Amino acid sequence: MQKILILDFGGQYTQLIARRVRECRVYSEVIPFSAPIEDIRTQEPCGIILSGGPSSVMDRDAPMIDPAIYDLGVPVLGICYGMQLTAHLLGGRVERATEREYGRIRVTMDAEDGLMEGMSTESQCWMSHTWQVYACPEGFHSIAHTDNCQIAAFACEEKRIYGVQFHPEVTHSEEGRKLLDNFLKNICRCRGDWTMENYAESAVQQIREAVGEKGTVLLGLSGGVDSSVAAALIYRAIGDRLTCVFVDHGLLRKGESEQVCEVFSHLFPVRFVRSEASERFFKDLRHAKDPEKKRKIIGRDFVRVFRKEARKLGKLDYFAQGTIYPDVIESGQGTNASVIKSHHNVGGLPKKLGFTELIEPLRMLFKDEVRQLGETLGLPKELVWRQPFPGPGLAIRIIGKVTPEKAEIVRESDAIFREEIARAGLDTEINQYFTVLTGIQSVGVMGDERTYDYTVALRAVTTDDFMTADWARIPYDVLTTVSSRIVNEVKHVNRVVMDVTTKPPASIEWE
Repeated sequence: MQKILILDFGGQYTQLIARRVRECRVYSEVIPFSAPIEDIRTQEPCGIILSGGPSSVMDRDAPMIDPAIYDLGVPVLGICYGMQLTAHLLGGRVERATEREYGRIRVTMDAEDGLMEGMSTESQCWMSHTWQVYACPEGFHSIAHTDNCQIAAFACEEKRIYGVQFHPEVTHSEEGRKLLDNFLKNICRCRGDWTMENYAESAVQQIREAVGEKGTVLLGLSGGVDSSVAAALIYRAIGDRLTCVFVDHGLLRKGESEQVCEVFSHLFPVRFVRSEASERFFKDLRHAKDPEKKRKIIGRDFVRVFRKEARKLGKLDYFAQGTIYPDVIESGQGTNASVIKSHHNVGGLPKKLGFTELIEPLRMLFKDEVRQLGETLGLPKELVWRQPFPGPGLAIRIIGKVTPEKAEIVRESDAIFREEIARAGLDTEINQYFTVLTGIQSVGVMGDERTYDYTVALRAVTTDDFMTADWARIPYDVLTTVSSRIVNEVKHVNRVVMDVTTKPPASIEWE
């Protein structure tokens, strides 16, 4: 299988590079920049991409690579920091820019073939740099420039080594996809025949090799898309040696608990254990207001309930979970990443359960790729394409204290919102939509009587990768129907509002 290796220098867009390469139907893997040269050589990549990063190549402790990478005989593309590193290691000159460039910048393409084949003479590209290349290494020449950066891209066609100061992987770069496709197809000679079926086959083989012929796996099944796809993938690999424990904390959406039980009892007949623990969760959450505290309580209780059920099952060899890349980033597990919110399925959960071996087959995938994999594996469409749902469930869609009554308000209002979005044919256009029970109560009038009840917020976003998101422009007539139904059908709600904030600065979830 043809493969592109992406060396990670801690850039915030590293995984987007992998995503764009896969969109060009070429398999890619992200590896640390410190990977030994022999490990890289033995993988026999068709090409290597050096990611961006927060450092300057002039820093004393700047991340470096073995210059022998440039002598492997495979094409290399450096992006931002990767370009500067290439220049620095091969004898060019990198200095602090006299004028920094951030955001959309018009780039003039000075070449018409190779990396720039089929691209416009001028194109809007996403820049984010303080340092830049002022002199190319010997054998290189500039192939693009901006008003403030005379070497916005360079090339050495003889050695097939290239660098771009801008970020072709982000959607803000108008022809970034074309540039990457040129690198993959024209320069690396990739066939572009990789599919999600290929990924599934590869992942199944890796799971079998990791678990062995007799190994057993325990998976925590939340009922969400990620853990469900992970369960289906592992089931394909090892069959009934997989045991799924479903902890029902009483904070799922309407009808989801029943759907999970149906799918994994009949369609994928794994060893399935359902633990009804809602009473415990609501009891422990009754005084918690802070969202991080709620997450930690739920994570703690999940571990305790899960551990109790696991002990009943006897010793199992491996622990599996449906961690995907946005979970890793938001939990601060990625390179130079800050903690945005806690995820109970990232980090220490297996150790708390007594496991030392972990299976995470989705860790390098984005949400839409997980959905594609789910379809490939034969999961029901309504499960694969339903709305993303956080591990803590409705608890973080209730501002303030969590009670069964409040959970029911969110559950019912959310069901109405989802039903009307689907009825309007918008369910494939909006990537995530749900309701939030705000902590606000306000005065209203119902049937000539004064009310003092809750405000429900509607949250709907469009996004490619859930790392950034825009609020969805829902037609007014649909919003009118949703609002009318919620205040008429859901007790203790007398006001509905719409959240029109992007991510960033807001997160998609309210807590």
